[in-house]
Amino acid sequence: MALIVKKFGGTSVGSIERIEAVAELIIRAKQQGHQVVVVVSAMSGETNRLLSLAKQIDERPSARELDVLLTTGEQVSIALLAMAIVKRGHSAVSLLADQIGIKTDNVFGKARIQGIDVSRLQQELEHNRIAIVAGFQGRDTEGNITTLGRGGTDTSAVEIAAAISADECQIYTDVDGVYTTDPRVEPRARRMEQITFEEMLELASLGAKVLQIRSVEAAGRYNLPLRVLSTFKPDSGTLISYEEPKVTSRTVSGIAYQKDEALLIVRQVPENPSSLARVLCLLAEFDIEVDMISQINHQVGKIDYALTVHSNEYAQALDVLNSNLVALGASCVEGNAEVAKISAVGVGMKSHSGIAGIFFDALANENIHTLLVSTSEIKISVLVEERYLELAVRALHSAFSLESRD
Repeated sequence: MALIVKKFGGTSVGSIERIEAVAELIIRAKQQGHQVVVVVSAMSGETNRLLSLAKQIDERPSARELDVLLTTGEQVSIALLAMAIVKRGHSAVSLLADQIGIKTDNVFGKARIQGIDVSRLQQELEHNRIAIVAGFQGRDTEGNITTLGRGGTDTSAVEIAAAISADECQIYTDVDGVYTTDPRVEPRARRMEQITFEEMLELASLGAKVLQIRSVEAAGRYNLPLRVLSTFKPDSGTLISYEEPKVTSRTVSGIAYQKDEALLIVRQVPENPSSLARVLCLLAEFDIEVDMISQINHQVGKIDYALTVHSNEYAQALDVLNSNLVALGASCVEGNAEVAKISAVGVGMKSHSGIAGIFFDALANENIHTLLVSTSEIKISVLVEERYLELAVRALHSAFSLESRD
């Protein structure tokens, strides 16, 4: 018998029919002898509907009141799921975040969990009840309702699983696991049976949308095994843990990509130790996050810096830099919003030479020019023109033979 936390996303509970199916899935686990705690998102589309209502009142609604509004979505789904389980003759109880003592900071819209009082959950488990918990939400020290940001139900599930010392946290979604790349771009993409936290964290941060990055960070911190499965055809899915696959010759595990990148080039900045710092501090003043950074041109006494920002912040970043050319000592700022970042990730890179050669040779064979490069022990990332994104993903996937099994 195991203690399992099961998380179901919006598409998994997107209709009454889907909620009935999820209830059957949960009951099967219970009948197998497992203790089960369930964490649920709002029904698919509900959060967007609530956001739309808020914006009809105010284009920039109060962050506190928006959190109060958005958390109603999970209250609906947990109650309906509990009803479906009780109807089938099993004991279940729906619980809001404050009822199980999920405490957060007071950053409305993207709060972080600071602690969980597990006494209520333990009480429900002792009485052999299935606890159905609202994800995505908590309460701050003043009792205000808070939300954890998009995808926050994943984080709720991981934090709850860690707090009750669960054996595994299972994330049910509309995909059946973690793939070597996006199957919509490369149909030959293969589902991985197992992947390390380190690799999953890189893939999530580099554009893979299967798991919210904060949930992966939390699972890694607690050394809590995570499993990604499909609600629609549940099987073994993909296990994420610190344990590396026992038998593997693979150096690269997956190819990730991000379309929402934009390139900025600050030209002819004075060559001194503080030049780059001034550029980055200026952007930080406006809460503009910088991703990739590179020195791309060096002349006597002058340097060009290239950096990337999120495409949503591109126009603002361009305006900020252009407005401060004199202060930066730069001649001009150039930009390109039609770029994409492509990355190869794998723990095998640590101990294998020649990976970079294979990576860049694959791109060169397709005549794809790289605009920026960033590397770490387990990843290589490049910036390319967006029109080459799908071609580059397929070329790299093939170069590292990711379509085949070990």
